[in-house]
Amino acid sequence: MTHHVLILCTHNSARSVLGEGMLNHWAKQLGKDVRAHSAGSAPSGRVNPFALEALEAAGVDTTGYRSKSWDEFSASNAPPLSIVITVCDSAAAEQCPVFFGGAGQPVKVHWGYPDPSGAEGGEEGKRRAFELTRQAIGYRMLQLLQLPLATMSRTELQQALVAIGRR
Repeated sequence: MTHHVLILCTHNSARSVLGEGMLNHWAKQLGKDVRAHSAGSAPSGRVNPFALEALEAAGVDTTGYRSKSWDEFSASNAPPLSIVITVCDSAAAEQCPVFFGGAGQPVKVHWGYPDPSGAEGGEEGKRRAFELTRQAIGYRMLQLLQLPLATMSRTELQQALVAIGRR
C-alpha cells in the first residue's frame, strides 16, 4: 500500500516543494512505497526558481512541479493521505480542510522551517538559504522513511513524527 504524504505551506512555492522533492527522491532511492505531494492554502501560482535549482543540484527531477491548492487533495479523486506535514508557521496556524486517508483522517504534524525566500545577501544568499533548507528537510524525510509505516498505529506514527520534528 502506497503511503501518500502531503506537505503544506501557504504559497506552495518553496519549503513544501523542497519537501515533496526530497521525500520522493529518497523514497525512490530507498525503494520505499511512499509518495509525496505538496500544496498551499494560498498558492502563489509559481514555484520559486531557487527551490527548483536546489532540488535539481541534488539530482531531483522537478519535471511537472507546480504551485497548487490544497483543495486538490480534498477532492473525491485525490490520493488517500496517510500523513500531512505543515512546514511553515502560517500554514500550521490555518484551519486545514478535511483530508481523508486510507483509514480515516491522516496523521498531522508541524515541522517548521524559516522561509528561505526572505534570506539576505542577494542571489547567493538566497541560494545558500534554499540549499540549507533543502538539506534540513531532506534529513527529516530520510528519518520518516526509516519508520515502519505499514505496522505503526496512528498514535505511534504521530509520536514518531513529532520526535523527528524535535531533532
